[in-house]
Amino acid sequence: MPIQIEILTKKDCCLCDDAKEIVERVLPYFPATLTMIDIESDPNLFETYKERIPVVRLNGEESFVFKVHETTLRKKLEKLL
Repeated sequence: MPIQIEILTKKDCCLCDDAKEIVERVLPYFPATLTMIDIESDPNLFETYKERIPVVRLNGEESFVFKVHETTLRKKLEKLL
């Protein structure tokens, strides 16, 4: 079963761009799919996360906030295999 990776983001977020770049670099090595979720498209998400982005969720669980560390991401994904 593929691992679901979600990045909660919004427009003009350079930290979000960095998170996406790191996730995309790791993605080919794992059975995972990436979904980008724009918090500005959902009032509840926006209210919850506002300036607390990016958030990276692995199978629905918050795993990173603000920064994604590639080595830690790889370790977390390996545990989900």
